[in-house]
Amino acid sequence: MTDLTIRVGDLHFTARWEAEAPRTVAAVRGLLPIEARLIHCRWSGEGTWVPLGDLDMGVGYEHHTSHPAAGQLLVYSGPISECEILFPYGACMFSSKLGQLAGNHFATVTDGTELLAELGRRVLWEGAQPIVISES
Repeated sequence: MTDLTIRVGDLHFTARWEAEAPRTVAAVRGLLPIEARLIHCRWSGEGTWVPLGDLDMGVGYEHHTSHPAAGQLLVYSGPISECEILFPYGACMFSSKLGQLAGNHFATVTDGTELLAELGRRVLWEGAQPIVISES
């Protein structure tokens, strides 16, 4: 399986797909390439997210967590909050204004982990950043 390439402005990351989430990986692959804006989380701590609105990925819970480590990408497909990709850069407890959420851990950053703190700083202090997620 190929890797993911993630570009946030001039920051570059590589991530590997998580084999424990095959339905989620297939759903995300069907959306690629994703070109969007990365914004800071309001409730989750040191995390950023890509809003996907009312998208229904139809995958349910799979390899899910509320406490991802920095660089562990999650997909949340509802129904409590909107669909999104969570991209944590530090200590994170996945939440929304309605409370704690669990998302499917579908990929993990393998190259560029030293840039995660800078990613968080930029999104927090400079605002939304352009993000492109594609397969390598």
